[in-house]
Amino acid sequence: MTGTTTDPQLKVGVIGLGWAGQQHLAAYADLPGVEVVALAAQERDLLDSLGAQYGVTRLFESWTDLLQLPGLDAVSVAVPTFLHAPIAIAALERGVHVLSEKPIARDGDEGQRMVDAARRAGRVLEVAFNHRLRGDVQALAEVVSGGEIGRPYHARASWLRRRGIPLLGSWFTDRERAGGGPLIDIGVHVLDFSLHLLGEPRVVSVSAVTASELGPRGIGGMARETADRTRSASFDVEDFATAFLRLEGGGSLVIETSWAVYRDPQDVMDFRVFATDGGAELVIRAGSGEVSGDLTIHIDEAGEIADRRIEPVSGRAHDGVVSDFVSHVRDPRTWSAHDGSLALGRARIIDACYRSATEGREVTL
Repeated sequence: MTGTTTDPQLKVGVIGLGWAGQQHLAAYADLPGVEVVALAAQERDLLDSLGAQYGVTRLFESWTDLLQLPGLDAVSVAVPTFLHAPIAIAALERGVHVLSEKPIARDGDEGQRMVDAARRAGRVLEVAFNHRLRGDVQALAEVVSGGEIGRPYHARASWLRRRGIPLLGSWFTDRERAGGGPLIDIGVHVLDFSLHLLGEPRVVSVSAVTASELGPRGIGGMARETADRTRSASFDVEDFATAFLRLEGGGSLVIETSWAVYRDPQDVMDFRVFATDGGAELVIRAGSGEVSGDLTIHIDEAGEIADRRIEPVSGRAHDGVVSDFVSHVRDPRTWSAHDGSLALGRARIIDACYRSATEGREVTL
């Protein structure tokens, strides 16, 4: 059994030190009563530099070695998707709480095994859905949940990149290791904040279409990369996806997501909702320099549609995810409520979307 969460210092490890892992590491370092005791990554230079920066002396190139440390309370898992399940399950079986990067796993079956492990161990399993913690998303959630625009009956959301395939030819573009393309990578964020904003309605069926037109030709890599057509054999995921979701009670949600598509150069993440007494739209433009997106509410005033701009606070990101995770770990009364079930539900919906696209039909959940 690992160290108890009643100890003054919560002892955590971070597995994976790419961009996401570095966000987790920085967030833990800012929290009182939390000690990062170990790091694990295959990149020796990152291990050494980040270990020195944050004063962490236990540095491992193998995650299995990190999990052997006595007294470990929690770990962040920020590694390629195909490693989420084996690492999380091994940690949970040792009594260690887990914060995993999204998506929970490559598919719902792997995610189910993670949730089952969390329940058996009686430990926390959470997945990092940081966009729902944005200030603009939370401001819109208050408008919708407060009934200001009435009952939502349709929403449309997207995250569209023009040139944003991550690491052409890497694990990201290999279905066996990633589980899919932009739908499971960034689309899961869109799905999460959309259902969150709509009050978590049950999805009853999906109808989806995917396309893979640019990536296989070496087109659409992130700006820091040079398109390399020789890597096309390693691209067997979609680079665009759209899905129509039927919601319990008669509502609907349309999602679009792309890694690469011919469009305006500025990447956009947005959410638009139509409701019985009004509507709202949130548009977030990447690279704009703004900490919040443009949030507009449309309501009826004396028989005319009026537009009201809301200026939300900046909100939180990975620091909020990590802070919430630590709070839940510190309170055993909340453990059973944070077993990864929400993220598993998202995975089941993504699975249904891929099945619908493959079979060319609507799929019931």
